[in-house]
Amino acid sequence: MQEIQKKQVLLVGNPNVGKSTVFNALCNKKQKTGNYAGVTVASHSGYYNYENEEVEVVDLPGSYSVYPSSEDEAIFSKFLIDEQKNYAGVIYILEALSLKRGLLLFQQIQDLGIPMILVVNQIDQAERRGITIDIQKFSEALGITIIQTNAKQQIGIEDIKKAVLHNNFIKAEKQSFETPNEHKDFIQKIASHKGIDNEYKAWMSLSLGSDLGRIDSIIEQMNAPDSKSLVPKRLQVQETVRRYQNVDKILSNVISKKPQFKELLTEKLDKVLVHKFWGYVVFLAILLIIFQCVFFLAEYPMSWIDDFFSWLSAFTGQHLPEGPVNSLISNGIVPGLGGIIVFAPQIGILLYFLYLLEDSGYMARVVFLMDRLLRPFGLNGKSIVPLVSGTACAIPAVISTRNIENVKERLLTILVTPFMTCSARLPVYSIIIGLIISDGSFLGIKYKALVLMGMYLLGFVVALFSAAILNKFIKSKGKTYLVMDLPTYKKPLFGYDLKMVLGKVWDFITGAGKIIFIVSIIIWFLSYFGPKQKPDQLVATNVQLDHSYLAKMGKGIEPVIAPLGYDWKMGVGILTSFVAREVFVGTMSTLYSLDDDAPEGKVIDKMRNDVKPNGEKVFNFATGVSVLLFYAFAMQCVSTLAVVYRETKSWKWTGFQVVMMTGLAYFVSMLVYQILK
Repeated sequence: MQEIQKKQVLLVGNPNVGKSTVFNALCNKKQKTGNYAGVTVASHSGYYNYENEEVEVVDLPGSYSVYPSSEDEAIFSKFLIDEQKNYAGVIYILEALSLKRGLLLFQQIQDLGIPMILVVNQIDQAERRGITIDIQKFSEALGITIIQTNAKQQIGIEDIKKAVLHNNFIKAEKQSFETPNEHKDFIQKIASHKGIDNEYKAWMSLSLGSDLGRIDSIIEQMNAPDSKSLVPKRLQVQETVRRYQNVDKILSNVISKKPQFKELLTEKLDKVLVHKFWGYVVFLAILLIIFQCVFFLAEYPMSWIDDFFSWLSAFTGQHLPEGPVNSLISNGIVPGLGGIIVFAPQIGILLYFLYLLEDSGYMARVVFLMDRLLRPFGLNGKSIVPLVSGTACAIPAVISTRNIENVKERLLTILVTPFMTCSARLPVYSIIIGLIISDGSFLGIKYKALVLMGMYLLGFVVALFSAAILNKFIKSKGKTYLVMDLPTYKKPLFGYDLKMVLGKVWDFITGAGKIIFIVSIIIWFLSYFGPKQKPDQLVATNVQLDHSYLAKMGKGIEPVIAPLGYDWKMGVGILTSFVAREVFVGTMSTLYSLDDDAPEGKVIDKMRNDVKPNGEKVFNFATGVSVLLFYAFAMQCVSTLAVVYRETKSWKWTGFQVVMMTGLAYFVSMLVYQILK
């Protein structure tokens, strides 16, 4: 049997050129693509087998230059050069509509002596705009074979695999960048001293001004003098200008354009979608439709899931032997898991719409649109990427700030991103809105959808307000401008995006399920046992919930949470949800299933009908609003805290974020409850 050969290749290119789509097509791997810079902030790898050869494809973060100005570009540069001995070559993805922009990085990699295969993607998009590329002349000018692809339609993917199999990676015969005469002697001395056999590598070591691929931590950058990078930056600019002059000469001979008499759909849509007034109106309308669908479309599957877990709880209660195991499973674990899984349809619908917006190219317009809105608050348009990503989860959102070059804007974005309503808050919002908001509608839009949209907008407004305040106290490190290419609108891959969503929902269920499983066992244990009631007992078992250790602990914190309108059960829910926000719902489901005094029915019905000893409803309007606001502002996610520290390398800023958000949550919730009660 012939031995399988192994090979590693790198997938490289600018952001938003279809690189991740090529990666998915090659490896059949479910990695989400996006239409704005900063989606991929770390290298990803996948494998494919072709003609008895196993190829590892490493998808590096998108970059515009080998000189890193942000964290994800630092990852790119370091891997590209330090790991050169380990990979066979680079598959460079060039988008047909942005050849000039992409050729800067292409030529830099060529000059480093790295063998490459050049792939020109989305040629069909160029042809629609009347742009013709003479591939033969283009190939001769660059000294490299060109493969044409349309990755979304799987066109050209087989050609890439064949080129990799036959090692059609080509090294440039000569460098396209000539070292300026005034630096030539010094560059040769550097090359000789460091034992570098490539003149451009020696130039790079001078132009970087620091270790290759190294970006100082946020704290180091904040304290660094402004003059630190002036000389290297000047050399980089000098190189960029010369390279673009060379690129212009090449493209003038290979590109021809037909006059466009008919305005393209992209231009027509952009007149509205990026308009300084109508753009925001359309964006808000799209959000409103999404939140209407979150409630309307999810209603039936949520009901089915709720009924299933109610049946499962009753079934296990009837058929398992009486005793602690019966109580643990039927009243603890099953209701706890059901209480969180029931919200999977809503999370899936929300993520699906967000993926469609990314896939279509609209999200790039949101970045552009939001830049003018965010500037006065100390942020820039790129900050909207983490803020929008934060509606799914704050952890990858904080990591995606690596794409923001300006250190102050990056720090501000990290500090305020957790205010955005993430998918973990959605179960809390959904159950509380269901408790306190009627089923009525306004102009066909459900009140619940309007309130949910209001909670998302509230998170965004508070994030901006917080950024504006912090902007006054954090010193500035220069001014930045947003420069970006807006991609053409594309038909979303509905089936592919659905697969992505199902994967994400499953990740949510399994991730939250593990936590809920453990928390349910702990809550059951503390609620099943209580202080001894007879002298000969060590502890009392199968006690009423109000006489359990859990109730004793909950009532111990009740004086602290009473001003917010919460009883001890809600206090326990808030404490457990510091692990993860969605645990609140699972905790409440378990508690109400364990409470023999609670009325029969679904968990939401039990919560709606629960009353305090004085006859007042536990979940009245004032309490419900208080809970919504607490979860809107509180920093209740240990994983997010860990990521914030990892990105800032500062306990000061991490601790400040916890105190700021939790303190704000407590104060606002208390104030609102005292006013509304």
